[in-house]
Amino acid sequence: MPLPEFDSSVGHSFGLEFDGIQIKAITEVTGLKMEQDVIEYKSNEAKDGKYLVKKLPGRWKAGEVTLTRPLTEDHGFDKWIKDSQLGKMKDVRKGGAIVVYDYEGQPVKRYTLTNAWPKSLEVSSMKAGDTSVMTEKLVLTFERVEVDGA
Repeated sequence: MPLPEFDSSVGHSFGLEFDGIQIKAITEVTGLKMEQDVIEYKSNEAKDGKYLVKKLPGRWKAGEVTLTRPLTEDHGFDKWIKDSQLGKMKDVRKGGAIVVYDYEGQPVKRYTLTNAWPKSLEVSSMKAGDTSVMTEKLVLTFERVEVDGA
């Protein structure tokens, strides 16, 4: 559903879709960044010899993103993480997307990741008698991110 002109989106909820793995209970996404090298092209103009510097887009840079979700019975990440630990990179590198949903559950924006795999998993601290929600933080490393409309 397109947004009305000049309205901005509220990230009501986030989801993860990766080669058959679909998790909608993502509560936080941090570190999602698209970056590429900048190439400086230096030359002299042919007509008057004036020195010029032009900046051109270079190679894409790989990145990392951290996804936080409540600890649940969902085991969607488990095999992926285990295969990563065992070095089964043929099975581990996956393409997919981080999806931002609006209040009605409709996708607003999609960030497509190429060759992503789990780098680390961190579980929140465990304390007897604590009433806070336990979370998992999954850090994915990826080779490229592209922004798509929903």
